[in-house]
Amino acid sequence: MRKEFFEDCTVGEKALSPGRTLTETDVVLFAAFTGDWLPIHTDAEYAKSSPFGERIAHGLLVLTVGSALLLRLGEAVLLPKSTIALYEVEKVRFVAPARIGDTIHTESEVIRLTPLDPTRGLITVRGEIKNQRNELLATFTLKGLVGRRPVETTS
Repeated sequence: MRKEFFEDCTVGEKALSPGRTLTETDVVLFAAFTGDWLPIHTDAEYAKSSPFGERIAHGLLVLTVGSALLLRLGEAVLLPKSTIALYEVEKVRFVAPARIGDTIHTESEVIRLTPLDPTRGLITVRGEIKNQRNELLATFTLKGLVGRRPVETTS
């Protein structure tokens, strides 16, 4: 059963997301949306002479898709239904480029649970984004703001 509240989560809990293939359309739409038209992402001829030998996906596209995959874990989802907002992303490191056509997935672990007040808490998750060859592309830590189980009162 999918978790409902902060209290349903456990430090050390791990999950593996499904994969998602990064497409030409993803890269073009990301460039258009953000205005990041750097030729390493959008110009095949230019990219041939780059250290990568071909176009690569934007790092922030990889991070965005990789972190969003945490929400597609089905029954193993780390963030509960009561998730309110993304609170913080930190310790992002891009280790290797993702190429158009790579299928990425995210391996994640709950590393900290921090109660904030009677109604909210923070779940800290460490993630590793890998490609179809299980090569590490990026690492990150994020904090999700989530609801706590309501306290029952007696009247």
